[in-house]
Amino acid sequence: MLSRFPFIDALKALAAQLIVLHHLAFYGPMSDHAHALAPDLISWFSQDARYAVQVFLVLGGFLAVHSLAPAGCLRATEPLDLLWKRYRKLVGPYLVALLVALLIAAIGRALMVHDSLPGRPSLSQVLAHVFLLQSILGHEGLSAGVWYIAIDFQLFALLLGLLWLARQAAGSAAGEAAIAAGLVATLAMASLYHFNLDADWDSWGVYFFGSYALGVVSYWASNGQPQRAARWLLPVLAAVVLTLLLEYRPRIAVALVVALALALARCSGVLERWPKAQLIGYLGRTSYSLFLVHFPVCLLVNALFSRFAQDGPWLNLAGLIVAWLASMVAAALFYRFVEAAMQGARRRSTAPAVVRQSS
Repeated sequence: MLSRFPFIDALKALAAQLIVLHHLAFYGPMSDHAHALAPDLISWFSQDARYAVQVFLVLGGFLAVHSLAPAGCLRATEPLDLLWKRYRKLVGPYLVALLVALLIAAIGRALMVHDSLPGRPSLSQVLAHVFLLQSILGHEGLSAGVWYIAIDFQLFALLLGLLWLARQAAGSAAGEAAIAAGLVATLAMASLYHFNLDADWDSWGVYFFGSYALGVVSYWASNGQPQRAARWLLPVLAAVVLTLLLEYRPRIAVALVVALALALARCSGVLERWPKAQLIGYLGRTSYSLFLVHFPVCLLVNALFSRFAQDGPWLNLAGLIVAWLASMVAAALFYRFVEAAMQGARRRSTAPAVVRQSS
């Protein structure tokens, strides 16, 4: 089992909390009623906190290459098996969360009328979600944020495909690493300079690959001495700054800052040492569960307050806090009884059998 990285857990914990607060501010009637009490703060959560998703994109690339090709060479001999394992890891808890979301959406439609409620799903819509094709096929999401699960899988598949191509084209380990770096850089530049500038591509992984690749590069750059990191990061920094000068995008700026922070943390040893707070580590470990279940919980609290409580700003502000806390409680339960349980089941199913020899 890979050792945990406290610094990455801290980034996950912070980003997940911002995503929850973003959805609380953006969806549902409670934030509309509470807006007058803190208009600037609620507006910031509604609009700018969404850039926290860039943290997960960069971390996704960093952790993917950590497991797939830490030195630039693909370690696996069966890429399709890896892709299937990735699908199972993502989709197992995700499907349970979708069932919860469908149930709570039905309850919500009985309690209130609001445009944040998803409509009654069709069979094709549900099947599209199962196969992570909902955005590509033009279906409405059954829960906020589920688009990211599909994008994460696409990005992993893209990186795996590039690493496999590098293996096929190379005649040596050094050549494979160089070709892999070139392929990742080429697709990253195509993403930053073309695909990411056109919102019509935002259902496809190539739209986000620039941010994902920054995580890959930050890992490869931080292998070895700081001088090596500088040689890797300076041209990357220049290329990303140039694309920001051509068209500034806050999401890309956030991704660049996160990637540089990861490389610096790894080079300095901070990645494995800081912070040591158990609560932050736990919030980082449960961030995927929080990402999956928070929106149905927030939707249910919104529906209950809309039906049974007054529309006063202070009461709805209290409702926002209740929804935030309830989301974390639900995430803790989901992590223990669904995500961690599924992880344990997968480990047991892949563990080699121990045959006892009789004496």
